[in-house]
Amino acid sequence: MAKLTEITEQNFEAQVLKGQTPFLLDLSAEWCGPCKAMAPMIEGLAAEYAGKIAFGTLDVEKSPNVATTYRVQTVPTLLLFSGGKVVGQLTGAHPKGRIVDLLKKAL
Repeated sequence: MAKLTEITEQNFEAQVLKGQTPFLLDLSAEWCGPCKAMAPMIEGLAAEYAGKIAFGTLDVEKSPNVATTYRVQTVPTLLLFSGGKVVGQLTGAHPKGRIVDLLKKAL
């Protein structure tokens, strides 16, 4: 399993918007059961797509401005960025196949 990059308001622009590879951002919260349930799957995908897509997680309670900017009202929310723009989004818990389909939008 790959360790996800911890994204905060301080490193969001450099890591997500200006990164050289597409970036899947997992917006979650410490108290969110579905977020915790999805975490191992996201980490596994991060290992599978290493070098092709970067993966990170952002706690919406610690970095609320990012969540507000992208109108995230429910966690978990997955935002797929490419070239500094959102190219795909999933809200709520989803099976691996749906997430893989999302990732294909950036490849």
